[in-house]
Amino acid sequence: MKADSDRIERAHLRDPDDASHVIHRYDPDPGFEGLVQRFWIPVWSVPPGREAPQKVLQYPVALLVVASGYARFYGVASGLSTTVLTGDGWAVGVLCAPAAGSLVARGSMAAYTDRHAELADVLGSDGDRLVERVRPAMAGDPHSPGAHRAAVSAFADALRPLLPVDAEGELVNRVVAFVESDQDVVRVAQVCAEFGLSERALQRLVHRRLGLTPKWLIQRRRLQEAAGRLRDGDTTVGEVAALLRYADQPHLTRDFVRVTGMRPGEFAARYGR
Repeated sequence: MKADSDRIERAHLRDPDDASHVIHRYDPDPGFEGLVQRFWIPVWSVPPGREAPQKVLQYPVALLVVASGYARFYGVASGLSTTVLTGDGWAVGVLCAPAAGSLVARGSMAAYTDRHAELADVLGSDGDRLVERVRPAMAGDPHSPGAHRAAVSAFADALRPLLPVDAEGELVNRVVAFVESDQDVVRVAQVCAEFGLSERALQRLVHRRLGLTPKWLIQRRRLQEAAGRLRDGDTTVGEVAALLRYADQPHLTRDFVRVTGMRPGEFAARYGR
C-alpha cells in the first residue's frame, strides 16, 4: 500500500503557506473499482490558540470519515465546504465513487445534500465495528504506515459487502467521469447525447445517486479546474475563462465569487504558487 502525500487536490483550496497538516492518500485494492476512489488520512498539528481552516470544493461523491471525536457519513456540500483544524488530530476517510453513496445510505443521496449523519445511524452495527477497529489502530502514531494499513483494511472490510456495484451505479460513475474529464462539456444536453438519456432521466439519476443536478456537476468541474489553473499561475483570469468555455470573464467571476466568496484574481494572489 503506497502513500501519496505531496500533491494538492484540485478540490482543495489550500493556502500554500499552510503547514498544519499532511494528507496520506491510498488507492483501493483491486476489486473496489467503481465503489472507492481512494482512502485519505489527514494528520494535523495546529499551535495552541491557532486555527487552520480547510476549504474544499467537494467532488460529487459521499465521504465516510472516522476521527478520534466523531464518525460521520457526509453527503455532498453543494457550496464551499470548510473544516477548521485545531490542536493535534487525525481522521481516516473514504472518498467514495459516485455510485457508492446511495449504496451506503441504502437510498437516495438527496437526503444527505449539505448535511452529514452519524456513521452508526447509516451503517448500524457495522458502523460501530468500523469505529472500534479504526480508533485503536490510529491511537499510537497516526503517521505510522502500519496504522494506516489497519485503518484502511477496516474500511475495506466494511464496504466490501456493497460489491458489486449495480448497473445504475456504473452508469452514474460514467456520467461523472465524462463531465470531469472533458472541458468541452458545458451544457447538460451534451451529457444527455453522450449517454442517450432524456434530460429528465439524467436529472432523476443524478438527483437519486448524488443528491445534485447535472448542471451542478458541470459547474463544479469548471470551478475546480479554474481554481487549479489560477493556483498554477500560468494563465490570466481572462485566459482561464476562455479555456473553460465561459461566455466571458464576468461570467466566470460571478460563478467563482458565488461559491468561494473570492474573486478569481484574489484567489490567485492568495493561493497561487
